[in-house]
Amino acid sequence: MSRSRRFLNETARGDGMKLIDERGGTSVLDHEISQLTKIRSNPHERMRHLFPSKGKEPVSSVKMLAAREGNYTGRGRFSSSDCCHFLSRYLPTNGPSVIDQMRSCTYVSQFSTDGSLFVAGFQESHIRIYNVDQGWKIQKDIRAKSLRWTITDTSLSPDQRFLVYSSISPIVHIVDVGSGMKQSVANVTEIHEGLEFSSPTYDYDNYTFGIFSVKFSTDGRELVAGSSDSSIYVYDLEAKRLSLQIPAHTSDVNAVCFADETGHLIYSGSDDSLCKVWDRRCFGTREQAAGVLIGHLEGITYVDTRGDGRYLISNGKDQAIKLWDIRKISPRPRSYDWDYRWLDYPEHVRNKRNPHDLSLATYKGHSVLRTLIRCYFSPAHSTGQKFIYTGSSDSSVYIYDVVSGAQVAKLDYHQEPVRDCNWHPYYPTLVSSGWDGIIAKWEFSGTDTSPLPKKPLSRQWRRS
Repeated sequence: MSRSRRFLNETARGDGMKLIDERGGTSVLDHEISQLTKIRSNPHERMRHLFPSKGKEPVSSVKMLAAREGNYTGRGRFSSSDCCHFLSRYLPTNGPSVIDQMRSCTYVSQFSTDGSLFVAGFQESHIRIYNVDQGWKIQKDIRAKSLRWTITDTSLSPDQRFLVYSSISPIVHIVDVGSGMKQSVANVTEIHEGLEFSSPTYDYDNYTFGIFSVKFSTDGRELVAGSSDSSIYVYDLEAKRLSLQIPAHTSDVNAVCFADETGHLIYSGSDDSLCKVWDRRCFGTREQAAGVLIGHLEGITYVDTRGDGRYLISNGKDQAIKLWDIRKISPRPRSYDWDYRWLDYPEHVRNKRNPHDLSLATYKGHSVLRTLIRCYFSPAHSTGQKFIYTGSSDSSVYIYDVVSGAQVAKLDYHQEPVRDCNWHPYYPTLVSSGWDGIIAKWEFSGTDTSPLPKKPLSRQWRRS
C-alpha cells in the first residue's frame, strides 16, 4: 500500500485535522492538505517502525542519526521527509542578533531563492542587498529613484541578476544586481531603468495609481503587479511592454503572485476582502476570475502560494490568516467600514465569521493594523511547509502549525510593527524587519539560553 493511501485510510478512521475555531473551541477538519503536510514532514515509515514515538512526539534526533549511520532503514540516507522531520523541530527562535539598523521604517525583507542574498527595503529611498554567505556584508546599497512615500515591494529575479522595486507610482524600476558597483544611486552611478505600467502619455507629476506588490515569474521573463487602481498588470520583460491588464477588483490590489512555475495562474488579494484566482489560459474568451475565495471580513494585506497551484494563504485586516484550496470557489459578501491604519479592530466583530467562508482553516493571534502585514508558508526543504509565519503590528513574529492551528512560537524584540519577515530556504534562520528600522536575525543556536540583546528605545509611530 502506498504511503499516501495509508495516510488517507488513517484519516478515514477519524485521524482528522484539529483546528482552533473562531469561537475558541476545536473542530475537526479532514482535508488533503493535512495528509500532504504529514507526508512531507513525517519520517519514513521504516524509521517510524524502528523507533515508534509516543503520541505525536517526534522521533529522537539521536536515534534518527544512528539509524542513518547504521543503514537500519536500508536506504543509507535520510529521505526528504526525514530531513524535514529532523529540521522542523529546530525553530529559529533564539536571539535575535541585529544585522542592521536604519533611520527609517523597514517595509520589505526577503531572502533570495537559494538563501545566499537578503534584500531589505526602507521607507527613505533605501534598498540594501546583503551577502548572507559572506557574513551579511552589504553587497549593494541602492538609492531608489522617484520614490513616493516608501518602497512598497521588491523582487529578485530567479537568477539573482536583477532586482525590481516599486513605489506608489505606476513605474517599476529595475537594477542590475550583478554589476560590480556597490553604491547604486539611481541614474547617477547606475541606470535604474523604468518599466511603464501605464500609458505612454502618463504625467508622472500627476500620477493616478501606485503599485503595492510586484513579483517575478519563476522563469524570470515576466512581472506581475497589483495596484491602487484595482488592477493586475503583467509585464513582458523581453518585449519591454505590458502584456496584460486586468480590472481585477473593486478596491486596491495589495498583493499578487504567480501560483506555480507554469505562470498560468495568478493569485490576488484586495481591500475588497476577496482573494481571486486568475487563469491566463482563459483570457482569450473572457477576462474574468477563474475563482473567488470568500471568507475574510476585511481587506487582504498579503497572499503567499504554496507553490503547487492549489493552495495559498492570505493575511487579512480582520486579524486572521486563512488557508485556501482554489478548488473551492464562489461569488460574494460584506459589511461596515473602518480604517485599519488608525483604528483598532472593532471588538464586536473580532469573533464574527463570514457566513460564506470557503477557507480551509483560520489562524488567529497576531495583529494586522497600520500597514500591509505579510505572511508566508515555511520553507519546503527544511520544514515541509509545516508552518505558517507572519509579522504583526504588535511588534512580534508569530509562527503557527498548519495542521493543528496552534501558535508554536512568538518572537518578541521589535518596538514597532513587523511588516515583513522571511525564513531562510535551507537553514533554521528567520529575519524580521520592523518600523523601528531594525533588521533582526533569529536562529536555532543549539541551546535555549541565548540572551536577548537590549531592546531599542521606542520611537514615534509612523503610519501607512
